[in-house]
Amino acid sequence: MNFDAFITCAVTGSGQSHKKSDKVPVTPKQIAEACIEAAKEGAAIAHIHVRDPETGAPARDVALYKEVVDRVRSSDTDVILNLTAGMGGDLILGNVESPLPLGNGTDMAGATERVAHVEELLPEICTLDCGTMNFAEADYVMTNTPGMLRAMAARIRDCGVKPEVEVFDTGHLWLCKELVDEGLILNDPVLVQLCMGIPYGAPNDPNSLMAMVNNIPKDWVFSMFTIGRMQLPYVAQAVLTGGNVRVGLEDNIWLEKGVKASNGDLVARANTILSAMNVNILTPAEVRAKLNLKKRG
Repeated sequence: MNFDAFITCAVTGSGQSHKKSDKVPVTPKQIAEACIEAAKEGAAIAHIHVRDPETGAPARDVALYKEVVDRVRSSDTDVILNLTAGMGGDLILGNVESPLPLGNGTDMAGATERVAHVEELLPEICTLDCGTMNFAEADYVMTNTPGMLRAMAARIRDCGVKPEVEVFDTGHLWLCKELVDEGLILNDPVLVQLCMGIPYGAPNDPNSLMAMVNNIPKDWVFSMFTIGRMQLPYVAQAVLTGGNVRVGLEDNIWLEKGVKASNGDLVARANTILSAMNVNILTPAEVRAKLNLKKRG
């Protein structure tokens, strides 16, 4: 049981959720405001993607990240910024009979380009998706080769940003341990996010979850989430297994049946669940001390 936990809010993501709920932030201004709203409800960390302000499509434009970061840093709200570095690994094959040429929406970028916004803006944390995975889409593959991850990890380490290693399945945790052994990820401590219940990664059932948890070294720090209706039950699951919490509109748009949530709503509900379990919710300053982070901005 973890009686001193922090909350991360993943405020927008890169999926199609903006077409399902008008509460999903799209513009840099909306994304920054969502980060601030989440922080005021108790989130210590805001996990950030950016979107095309006109279409809502996922983007990786450094200028969009900069506007979000500048808006949050210039506010009077303290929150740890966690920028995704997952964009640029989207591979969409043509179809099952003719995989090539690649389909529309393919976005494959090199290691330097994938972390350009991290190196320029120097958030306290950025994500590193530690493996390749099929999602529940016929011809789409989230592509992160070992070579790409080693190159990205080295650049992230060299600019002094802590990677949050996104682990979608057991093999991703195996690779993460190798990156630590090679000195590409520093154990000061290692920060892992267990991404459960995402097709076709690790299911979010208790047995699969505990297989992941039991393979995390004792001196690492981990958090976890799942998607959809199980997001809020996983708040309790996270601390019961010794971890920390992630909620937010990237993974779930509902507060309860028939009631769409804002990011602030989801953090507030997580806060209520944890408080009822007598869990102390860590502040940004306390999380910086726990994770050995360098405050920016």
